Amino acid sequence: MIRVVLPQHLRTLARVNGEVGLDIDGPVTQRSILDALEARYPMLRGTVRDHVTHKRRPFVRFFACEQDVSHESPDTPLPEAVATGAEPFLIVGAMAGG
Repeated sequence: MIRVVLPQHLRTLARVNGEVGLDIDGPVTQRSILDALEARYPMLRGTVRDHVTHKRRPFVRFFACEQDVSHESPDTPLPEAVATGAEPFLIVGAMAGG
């Protein structure tokens, strides 16, 4: 079971509290997690990545084992701790401003 932490506004949209648990078949990657997340919570389609290109939206970051993996390929396997559920995959809304 993969553990996913969503920002508050996406938890509200998906009507979930706390972490989301997802079952992933095959390699655990950003793409496989987001595919499973959008399949289970269709209201999240287009919020984390673009509908057409499936590229990460600006101001959205991904973290695994306290490391920013936002700029890695979406098909790069995530750390074993995320794949086993020991550590969560975090989707974070970046802050901007001055």
